[in-house]
Amino acid sequence: MELFADEQIRARGGKPAFKGYRGYPASICTSVNDEVVHGIPSSVKLVEGDTVSVDLGVYMDGFYGDGAVTMQVGRTDSETRELIKVTEEALYVGIDNAVEGNRVSDISHAIQKHVENKGFSVVRLFVGHGIGRKLHEEPQIPNYGSPDHGPRLKAGMTLAIEPMVNAGSYEVKILDDGWTAVTIDGRKSAHFEHTVLVTSNKPEILTKCT
Repeated sequence: MELFADEQIRARGGKPAFKGYRGYPASICTSVNDEVVHGIPSSVKLVEGDTVSVDLGVYMDGFYGDGAVTMQVGRTDSETRELIKVTEEALYVGIDNAVEGNRVSDISHAIQKHVENKGFSVVRLFVGHGIGRKLHEEPQIPNYGSPDHGPRLKAGMTLAIEPMVNAGSYEVKILDDGWTAVTIDGRKSAHFEHTVLVTSNKPEILTKCT
Protein backbone atom coordinates (compact mmCIF):
# COMPACT_ATOMS: atom_id res chain seq x y z
CA MET A 1 0.00 0.00 0.00
CA GLU A 2 2.81 2.40 0.91
CA LEU A 3 4.76 1.80 -2.30
CA PHE A 4 1.62 1.92 -4.44
CA ALA A 5 0.48 5.22 -2.93
CA ASP A 6 3.90 6.82 -3.31
CA GLU A 7 4.11 5.70 -6.93
CA GLN A 8 0.63 6.94 -7.80
CA ILE A 9 1.15 10.35 -6.19
CA ARG A 10 4.43 10.94 -8.02
CA ALA A 11 3.06 9.64 -11.34
CA ARG A 12 0.49 12.44 -11.24
CA GLY A 13 3.04 15.14 -10.57
CA GLY A 14 2.51 15.35 -6.83
CA LYS A 15 4.69 14.83 -3.81
CA PRO A 16 3.79 12.79 -0.71
CA ALA A 17 3.14 15.44 1.94
CA PHE A 18 3.99 13.24 4.91
CA LYS A 19 7.34 11.80 3.75
CA GLY A 20 10.01 13.45 5.86
CA TYR A 21 7.53 15.81 7.56
CA ARG A 22 9.02 16.34 11.03
CA GLY A 23 10.96 13.15 10.38
CA TYR A 24 7.99 10.92 9.51
CA PRO A 25 9.45 7.97 7.55
CA ALA A 26 6.64 7.06 5.11
CA SER A 27 4.40 8.52 2.41
CA ILE A 28 1.11 7.53 4.06
CA CYS A 29 -0.14 6.64 7.54
CA THR A 30 -1.76 3.23 8.07
CA SER A 31 -3.35 2.70 11.47
CA VAL A 32 -4.71 -0.76 12.33
CA ASN A 33 -7.42 -1.60 14.90
CA ASP A 34 -6.53 0.25 18.15
CA GLU A 35 -4.08 2.54 16.33
CA VAL A 36 -5.74 5.95 16.16
CA VAL A 37 -3.50 7.94 13.79
CA HIS A 38 0.06 8.17 12.46
CA GLY A 39 0.62 4.44 12.18
CA ILE A 40 3.76 3.68 10.15
CA PRO A 41 3.20 1.22 7.25
CA SER A 42 4.75 -2.18 7.94
CA SER A 43 4.81 -5.76 6.68
CA VAL A 44 2.24 -6.90 9.27
CA LYS A 45 -0.50 -8.86 7.48
CA LEU A 46 -4.10 -7.81 7.90
CA VAL A 47 -6.61 -10.51 8.84
CA GLU A 48 -10.37 -10.73 8.64
CA GLY A 49 -12.01 -8.56 11.27
CA ASP A 50 -9.26 -5.94 11.29
CA THR A 51 -9.79 -2.28 10.52
CA VAL A 52 -7.24 -0.08 8.78
CA SER A 53 -7.25 3.70 8.55
CA VAL A 54 -5.32 5.24 5.67
CA ASP A 55 -4.31 8.90 5.96
CA LEU A 56 -2.82 10.46 2.83
CA GLY A 57 -1.51 13.95 2.12
CA VAL A 58 -0.34 15.38 -1.20
CA TYR A 59 1.58 18.51 -2.18
CA MET A 60 0.88 19.65 -5.72
CA ASP A 61 1.03 22.95 -7.60
CA GLY A 62 1.94 24.85 -4.44
CA PHE A 63 -0.87 23.56 -2.24
CA TYR A 64 -1.54 20.70 0.18
CA GLY A 65 -4.50 18.33 0.40
CA ASP A 66 -5.19 15.86 3.21
CA GLY A 67 -7.72 13.03 3.54
CA ALA A 68 -8.35 9.82 5.45
CA VAL A 69 -10.67 6.83 5.44
CA THR A 70 -11.18 3.78 7.68
CA MET A 71 -11.96 0.42 6.09
CA GLN A 72 -12.88 -2.99 7.45
CA VAL A 73 -11.08 -6.15 6.40
CA GLY A 74 -13.61 -8.81 5.45
CA ARG A 75 -16.38 -9.29 8.01
CA THR A 76 -16.20 -7.38 11.28
CA ASP A 77 -18.34 -7.30 14.40
CA SER A 78 -21.36 -5.02 14.74
CA GLU A 79 -19.61 -2.55 17.05
CA THR A 80 -16.79 -2.06 14.54
CA ARG A 81 -19.23 -1.50 11.69
CA GLU A 82 -21.13 1.05 13.77
CA LEU A 83 -17.90 2.78 14.81
CA ILE A 84 -16.86 3.25 11.19
CA LYS A 85 -20.33 4.40 10.17
CA VAL A 86 -20.65 6.94 12.99
CA THR A 87 -17.16 8.35 12.38
CA GLU A 88 -17.87 8.93 8.70
CA GLU A 89 -21.24 10.49 9.59
CA ALA A 90 -19.46 12.77 12.07
CA LEU A 91 -17.15 13.99 9.31
CA TYR A 92 -20.08 15.11 7.20
CA VAL A 93 -21.88 16.61 10.20
CA GLY A 94 -18.75 18.67 10.79
CA ILE A 95 -18.52 19.66 7.13
CA ASP A 96 -22.15 20.80 7.17
CA ASN A 97 -21.14 23.32 9.83
CA ALA A 98 -18.15 24.66 7.89
CA VAL A 99 -20.12 27.61 6.52
CA GLU A 100 -19.30 31.28 6.31
CA GLY A 101 -20.34 33.09 9.49
CA ASN A 102 -20.05 30.07 11.78
CA ARG A 103 -17.18 29.70 14.23
CA VAL A 104 -14.61 26.91 14.30
CA SER A 105 -16.10 25.39 17.46
CA ASP A 106 -19.46 24.97 15.72
CA ILE A 107 -17.74 22.25 13.68
CA SER A 108 -16.17 20.79 16.84
CA HIS A 109 -19.41 20.74 18.82
CA ALA A 110 -21.42 19.16 16.02
CA ILE A 111 -18.91 16.32 15.70
CA GLN A 112 -18.76 15.65 19.44
CA LYS A 113 -22.52 15.71 19.84
CA HIS A 114 -23.08 13.23 17.00
CA VAL A 115 -20.38 10.84 18.21
CA GLU A 116 -21.31 10.85 21.89
CA ASN A 117 -25.02 10.47 21.13
CA LYS A 118 -24.07 7.18 19.48
CA GLY A 119 -22.11 5.95 22.51
CA PHE A 120 -18.56 6.54 21.25
CA SER A 121 -15.86 9.06 22.21
CA VAL A 122 -13.86 11.69 20.31
CA VAL A 123 -10.09 11.86 20.64
CA ARG A 124 -8.86 15.05 22.36
CA LEU A 125 -5.11 14.84 21.73
CA PHE A 126 -5.27 15.35 17.96
CA VAL A 127 -7.23 17.92 15.96
CA GLY A 128 -8.13 19.01 12.46
CA HIS A 129 -6.45 22.08 11.04
CA GLY A 130 -6.26 24.75 8.43
CA ILE A 131 -4.43 23.72 5.26
CA GLY A 132 -3.15 25.42 2.14
CA ARG A 133 0.39 26.58 1.35
CA LYS A 134 1.42 24.58 4.42
CA LEU A 135 0.24 21.16 5.54
CA HIS A 136 -0.78 22.42 8.98
CA GLU A 137 -2.06 25.97 9.34
CA GLU A 138 -4.32 27.84 11.72
CA PRO A 139 -6.99 27.42 12.88
CA GLN A 140 -6.84 24.21 14.87
CA ILE A 141 -10.15 22.32 14.71
CA PRO A 142 -10.79 20.11 17.75
CA ASN A 143 -13.48 17.44 17.53
CA TYR A 144 -15.06 18.51 20.81
CA GLY A 145 -16.07 21.67 22.65
CA SER A 146 -18.83 24.22 23.13
CA PRO A 147 -20.30 26.01 20.11
CA ASP A 148 -19.75 29.69 19.17
CA HIS A 149 -16.06 29.91 20.03
CA GLY A 150 -12.91 30.45 18.01
CA PRO A 151 -12.28 32.23 14.71
CA ARG A 152 -15.19 33.16 12.48
CA LEU A 153 -15.25 31.16 9.24
CA LYS A 154 -14.83 33.15 6.03
CA ALA A 155 -15.21 32.24 2.36
CA GLY A 156 -11.89 31.10 0.94
CA MET A 157 -10.66 29.31 4.05
CA THR A 158 -9.54 25.70 3.52
CA LEU A 159 -9.90 23.27 6.42
CA ALA A 160 -8.87 19.68 7.06
CA ILE A 161 -11.75 18.32 9.14
CA GLU A 162 -10.93 14.94 10.68
CA PRO A 163 -12.91 13.24 13.44
CA MET A 164 -10.99 10.51 15.25
CA VAL A 165 -13.40 8.33 17.19
CA ASN A 166 -12.79 5.54 19.72
CA ALA A 167 -15.07 2.67 20.63
CA GLY A 168 -14.12 3.10 24.30
CA SER A 169 -12.26 5.84 26.16
CA TYR A 170 -11.02 8.91 24.28
CA GLU A 171 -7.60 8.58 25.94
CA VAL A 172 -4.63 7.64 23.77
CA LYS A 173 -0.87 7.15 24.12
CA ILE A 174 2.09 7.38 21.73
CA LEU A 175 4.14 4.23 21.12
CA ASP A 176 7.93 4.07 21.34
CA ASP A 177 8.28 4.76 17.60
CA GLY A 178 7.35 8.35 18.45
CA TRP A 179 4.47 8.42 15.97
CA THR A 180 1.82 5.73 16.36
CA ALA A 181 -1.04 6.74 18.66
CA VAL A 182 -3.11 3.92 20.16
CA THR A 183 -6.15 3.78 22.42
CA ILE A 184 -5.35 3.38 26.11
CA ASP A 185 -7.92 0.61 26.54
CA GLY A 186 -6.97 -1.33 23.40
CA ARG A 187 -10.36 -0.88 21.74
CA LYS A 188 -10.71 0.09 18.10
CA SER A 189 -10.56 3.56 16.62
CA ALA A 190 -11.71 5.08 13.31
CA HIS A 191 -10.64 8.19 11.37
CA PHE A 192 -12.16 10.03 8.42
CA GLU A 193 -10.95 13.29 6.87
CA HIS A 194 -11.64 15.67 4.00
CA THR A 195 -10.08 18.94 2.91
CA VAL A 196 -12.92 21.44 2.64
CA LEU A 197 -13.28 24.91 1.12
CA VAL A 198 -15.51 27.39 2.93
CA THR A 199 -17.62 29.34 0.43
CA SER A 200 -20.41 31.89 0.59
CA ASN A 201 -22.79 28.97 0.02
CA LYS A 202 -22.35 25.34 1.06
CA PRO A 203 -18.91 23.85 1.80
CA GLU A 204 -16.99 22.34 -1.12
CA ILE A 205 -15.18 19.05 -0.51
CA LEU A 206 -11.82 19.19 -2.32
CA THR A 207 -10.70 15.62 -1.60
CA LYS A 208 -13.81 13.78 -2.70
CA CYS A 209 -13.13 10.82 -5.01
CA THR A 210 -14.80 11.02 -8.42
